[in-house]
Formats: sequence, structure tokens, C-alpha cells
Amino acid sequence: MYKRILLAIDGSEHSKRATDEAAKLAGLCGASIEIVYVADYSKAMSDVLHTQSKEDLDLARREKLLPFEEKMESFGVSFRVKILHGEPGPAIVEYANSSDVDLVVIGSRGLNTLQEMVLGSVSHKVVKRVDCPVLIVK
Repeated sequence: MYKRILLAIDGSEHSKRATDEAAKLAGLCGASIEIVYVADYSKAMSDVLHTQSKEDLDLARREKLLPFEEKMESFGVSFRVKILHGEPGPAIVEYANSSDVDLVVIGSRGLNTLQEMVLGSVSHKVVKRVDCPVLIVK
């Protein structure tokens, strides 16, 4: 079945639900999980302006990821964390397509039709462009 699962997170409640599903799947299959967090360029600028140093920024990101890591540990799932930089949709797609992952799990933000048409959603961009199956968790 699945050996490597890519879990794309952004720290939201949707990411937490996606984490639960990915951990359950990994537990059932004996798969490992690659947690991917994308430091979005548009948000990174404001992060840099509001922190003292690069170390503070790295620490803030690690603290944001801690609940997700703890969830994996509670499920007894093998995992590793990768922080990417760039626009979330394309960064996740590029990473997934260049890695040997069997499944991508991502949360859905639940945009309405107009918002999705105007903004586009990360999960929609990932589904359209990634080369493996994708599980979108609501």
C-alpha cells in the first residue's frame, strides 16, 4: 500500500485534521510520514519584520510544528519534518513530484466558490499538478 506519505501543513485547524488522518493511515500501512511546512514568501516578510533574528524566526516555526510532531509521536509513526520556502502550492507540488512519495495528505481550507475562483486554493493546485494520489481532508 503506502510506504511514504507527504503531509503538507500550515498550522491551521485543517492541518490538524489532515495530520490525524495521515497518522491513522501511516499506522495502518506501516508508512513513514514526511511533514512539509512551507514558509510562504508573502508571510515570511512580515515574520522577519516582527522577529529579532533568524534564530527567533526558526524557533517560532519549530514551535508551530511541535503539536504536529507530538501527534505523530503519539501515534507511534515514523516521521521527519522538512521546511520549504516559496509559494505553498508550487513548493508542495515540486517537492512531492521530486520525492518518492505514494500519497499526499493536505487539509482543505474550505474557501467558498468565489474565493477559490479568485484566490485559488493550495489543495486545488496540489491536486491538479502532483503525480501521486492526494487525500484532501475537510
